[in-house]
Order: sequence, then C-alpha cells, then structure tokens
Amino acid sequence: MVQAQALLGECPLWSELEERLYWVDIDGRAIHRYDPASNVDERRSVPGRPGAIALTSEAGRLLVAIEQSLAFFEWESGSCRPWMPLEPEGTGNRLNDGRCDRAGRFWVGSMFDPAASRRFSGMLHRVDPDGRITTMRTGVGVANGLAFSPDGATMYFADTHRETVWAFDYDMTSGDPRNERVFLDFSGLRGRPDGACVDQDGCYWIACVYGWSVLRITPRGAIDRRIDLPVEKPTMPAFGGPGLSTLFVTSIGEGGSRPSTPGQRDPGGLFAIETGTRGLAEPPFDALV
Repeated sequence: MVQAQALLGECPLWSELEERLYWVDIDGRAIHRYDPASNVDERRSVPGRPGAIALTSEAGRLLVAIEQSLAFFEWESGSCRPWMPLEPEGTGNRLNDGRCDRAGRFWVGSMFDPAASRRFSGMLHRVDPDGRITTMRTGVGVANGLAFSPDGATMYFADTHRETVWAFDYDMTSGDPRNERVFLDFSGLRGRPDGACVDQDGCYWIACVYGWSVLRITPRGAIDRRIDLPVEKPTMPAFGGPGLSTLFVTSIGEGGSRPSTPGQRDPGGLFAIETGTRGLAEPPFDALV
C-alpha cells in the first residue's frame, strides 16, 4: 500500500516495458509512476487535470486525456505536448475514464465537473491511431468502467450517475460496438460503478466508489467476489506486477465533489491486493500521424 495522499487517484496502468505502474491524480494535476520492487512512488506535474492515460510502445511515453484534449507525455522530461482537442472548452466537461481496445484504439469518455451537479453533458469518443475521432455516445453523466474482454469481442462501459454497466458485442475490425445490453445494475448494490478492468478469465473487476469495495463479475454478469477496502471511494483497479498477479486500486482523498466519511485509513492511497488471478497486458496506442 502506498500512502500517496492523492486528491483524486485514478487510472492505474501497468507498463510491462518498465515494470512500473502509472496512475494519475486528477485534482492534483499529476501523473505518478510506482515501482513495486522498491516501493517508490514518483510524481510529475501536468498542466491540467489528467483523466486517463494509455501506454505507447515507447517506454515513458504516454497518451494523456487532459481537460478536453489529448496530449503526449514524456516521463523523463516531464513535457506534455498537445496533440488534439476532443471537446470544446467552456462547457464544464473534462475527460475522465479511458482505455485502449485490443487493436490499440483509444476510447475515452467525459463528465461535467463537479459530478455532484448531476449533469448529463458527457460524451464517449473513439480515437483511432490515424487521428480520426468518432463521438459514439452523448448524454453521459460520468463516463467510467471501460474495458474489453480478452478476445476483444466484448466491450464494457459504465455511467456512474445512471448506476449501470453495459456490455456490447465489439467488432475488432471496425471498432464498432453493437447489441447494447445491461451487464450490471448497481441500483441494489453498495456504491456506484467507477473504473474497471478485465482478468485473464474474462471476469470484469469494478471499483465501487462510495461502496468501500471492488467487485468481480463473471462474463455472465454474476457477482462472484467482493473485496472490501479501508477507503470509501476506490476508483479503479488494474492488474500489474510480476505475472500481472497483483490488483492495484486507486482511491479518492480530499478531492472529488462529495465530502469523505471521516476516520478512513489512507484515503487517496494506492492499494495492492493479491487475488489469486492474473490480468491482461494493456495494448499501446501508437499514433500514425
């Protein structure tokens, strides 16, 4: 466990090239890199709120969804080079959850900040490596829960405000999701759906923000495991470490739009859990422009 004291920790992402875990502090306007071998967590400031990151094939170089735009971030120099805008400024939206599909397309959604306003002005975008942007969904509350099955044929997406996770049949050739259906209804569960990942068995792991826990869901939509955490607002799980056998979970500290329950242990910390299962390597995003 890392006592990082992040304001709003999110988007853990394991780099096999570097054997490090990248993750972001949205409200702290920073990208972190954690080395589990030495237990050292480093931090770099960025010029805005980084909602999500993706690996590239170059060690230390990340695609960053920051505010309303995409940029490329270089860890060693700390430089953040703008690439392209995704949404107009001045709407109150910022980019939030994001992930690459198995073919290396970057999917990223947005939300109105503060989330407590409960506005549904968010969007969901697909960014192809050639720079084409396709807006796939509008009317989103808080985009979250993006993940893809091991074979890439199923896509998952959640809206925190709507307390729902959907599954889609996913065409790896075109990048188009079809056959939308409810995968998990959170209305009777503790917390709300936040970030997610998939393990090697195709099970979907999702953080229950405000629910003190992480859930594991089978491909058929059955909850088969709950891991309780010492923090109220876990935000996203990711597998990493040797053999991708450790589940890392980020959390919210003093940031976000709702006060935290007092008396928690290490809110804003990065947690490491041995689950007895393994994750999947994340595909890189490599721009062709």
